[in-house]
Amino acid sequence: MKLNLQSTVSLHNGVKMPLLGLGVFKVEEGPELVNAVKFAIKSGYRSIDTAAIYGNEAGVGQAISDGVKEAGITREDLFVTSKVWNSDLGYEETLAAYNDSLKKLGLDYLDLYLIHWPVEGKYKDAWRALETLYTEGKVKAIGVSNFQVHHLQELMKDAKIQPMINQVEYHPRLTQNEVRAFCLDHGIQLEAWSPLMQGHLLDNPVIQAMANKYNKSTAQIIIRWDLQNGVVTIPKSTKEHRIIENSSVFDFSLTTEEIKCIDELNQNYRVGPDPDNFDF
Repeated sequence: MKLNLQSTVSLHNGVKMPLLGLGVFKVEEGPELVNAVKFAIKSGYRSIDTAAIYGNEAGVGQAISDGVKEAGITREDLFVTSKVWNSDLGYEETLAAYNDSLKKLGLDYLDLYLIHWPVEGKYKDAWRALETLYTEGKVKAIGVSNFQVHHLQELMKDAKIQPMINQVEYHPRLTQNEVRAFCLDHGIQLEAWSPLMQGHLLDNPVIQAMANKYNKSTAQIIIRWDLQNGVVTIPKSTKEHRIIENSSVFDFSLTTEEIKCIDELNQNYRVGPDPDNFDF
């Protein structure tokens, strides 16, 4: 079946999540944010990823409200994700944080709610809160972010519901092989943040050669590599031409050998914090 911008993957609870979405990390509240989200929706994007710590949920909510009207779709056509921040990782605190995010977004429910980071001694209580939200029908799916295998194993010892998503830093220099294999074995969908390594891979000669072959940008090659590896991805951009470019990845396919060549660029190199050694 040919993929397109509305193509989805089924999470282990049956909820369908778009394979490609828009991330808004570090995009400040204001017209730039609102216009980017509205344009993405107008262009066919159906997944928007934000977080409490981004400080832009209100703007995302405004853009969603305006964007669905302008695109002639409904809220139910969108898949909206947010995340609970480290300072709110407790049972009652997480429930309150969810309600606060919902209020800022101006929504009745979220499609996906994630624990942002695996803060030791706190993420299990937060997970119980996510299970409550899910059981009560207040969120369609629940998951985690930046969890390594040992975090997942520890969480799943006591969890009544296993995570549906693990959103991690994932790009050709950090292929997360161990985490990816564990998630695949346990029906947890892997999702990539910083798929373009904050732009550091855009002049890589291996990827550039493929870009030349397919008459695509290096960013498009990397996003296509994500999708063909079965990884949901949420590249960030506020520029209209980049938003369109990042989604124009459904008219070509990388070969098995090309996928392998990109896989081999891995150096286990992070541009973000180490989930086993972070302090915020």
